[in-house]
Amino acid sequence: MDIRDLSGARVLVLGAGVSGPGAVRILHALGAEPVVADSRPDAVDLLREALRDGVSCTGISLDRAAELLGGTDAGGVDLVVTSPGWRPNSPLLRAAAEAGLEVWGDVELAWRADAAEMFGPRRTWLAVTGTNGKTTTTSMLEAICGEAGMAVRACGNIGLPVTEVLLAEPRVDVLAAELSSFQLHWAPSCRPDVGVVLNIAEDHLDWHGSMEAYAAAKARVLTGRVAVAGADDEIASRLLAQAPAPTRIGVRLGAPGPGELGVTDGVLTARIGDRDRDDDEVTLLPAVDVRPPGPAGIIDALAAAAVAMSVGARPEHVAAALRGFTVAAHRAELVDTVDGVRYVDDSKATNPHAARTSLLAGGTMVWLAGGLLKGADVDPLVAEVSTVLRGVVLIGRDRGRIAEALSRHAPGVPVVELASGDDVGAAAPDEPQQTMDRAVAEAARMATGGDTVLLAPAAASMDMFTDYGHRGRSFALAVGRVAGR
Repeated sequence: MDIRDLSGARVLVLGAGVSGPGAVRILHALGAEPVVADSRPDAVDLLREALRDGVSCTGISLDRAAELLGGTDAGGVDLVVTSPGWRPNSPLLRAAAEAGLEVWGDVELAWRADAAEMFGPRRTWLAVTGTNGKTTTTSMLEAICGEAGMAVRACGNIGLPVTEVLLAEPRVDVLAAELSSFQLHWAPSCRPDVGVVLNIAEDHLDWHGSMEAYAAAKARVLTGRVAVAGADDEIASRLLAQAPAPTRIGVRLGAPGPGELGVTDGVLTARIGDRDRDDDEVTLLPAVDVRPPGPAGIIDALAAAAVAMSVGARPEHVAAALRGFTVAAHRAELVDTVDGVRYVDDSKATNPHAARTSLLAGGTMVWLAGGLLKGADVDPLVAEVSTVLRGVVLIGRDRGRIAEALSRHAPGVPVVELASGDDVGAAAPDEPQQTMDRAVAEAARMATGGDTVLLAPAAASMDMFTDYGHRGRSFALAVGRVAGR
């Protein structure tokens, strides 16, 4: 369906959550009739409260949506706009496909509207994806572009939906868009001007069905003018080599080759000028000035620099922005030091690949892990980090799978498993905090001076907590109780 034909069209919006209000606003601005379906009785009411004056929508149940998609209603539906979390094999989306309807995500909707210049001249799209590091890289990218004087806004999976940016005042010219694999799956025509794939590791395989499908969704950001990827990551590097973009840039922890960014003698450097010259290396800033410290933070910084420099940022903009950059909460954040034991919140480590970075950051760890593994295999991680573990405390629904991996690869490491009412979906409102309090107390008993008690769950949080931020705040409260506060 052409975006220009939406005036008067009836559009079914599946999901009234984070992406819902923005989708409704932009559909309303395009003259369409948005009809919102959600399983939660109060969800549409909450969405209406979030809309601006003069913007309205019709709310219906999922059963009613099924009737519309089934063709039993004379009104029908012209287009479906789905929340990114809805799986392609969900009954309503299968019904939409059987009815011959197009299904767009909110990113696809925004991309088509912007490409058609429905809200002014087309913006510059800078897309960031990967299994880990997306939010930090996107935030760094926004900071660099802002330092360079661009009218930039971080958006997408990082907070403000992309649809909202198109309607923002004052106008945003550059979108620094963090895009998840779900969002990219539902945005098949999106071709960012510059896109980066940081890394690829097992995650969301329960949603995508296979590693190949997951990687293919991520690779969609590499289809524009410039493609950037982590050269040290096997899969990301392969995706870069296969990318159709005319300009391809690798970022690595070692010295950069022609057309790459990397680290030379402890300094972040770029060789993305004249690729035929050997003396084209440009220095950016010392690696010790990058926050968060360590390999993951350096790769994120290099990736953000590569993307920003591809649209006109200069080395001095990169250096100034990264020196002043502050990492977001729950990303290897030191909460407190109690009796010589460091308590670190890396609740954002929602998969094994992310947890690995913190577990191998140095020193002996008491690991607090568990949650929803989303189909990921935890055995390789456990085998690699077994020698740094003082002990392990496990919570969450998939804790048994991590315990089994520990019994295979780290049989001498003490392990404590803590059950929760969330295992059966019947937790009391305060039970997640009570479980976290017990977990941190157990970890404190295992730790000795010089150890780190590390919350790096290697799993998603939604079995017990609202999100990873809620889980991190719960950990901080529990640490405060250990400290006697």
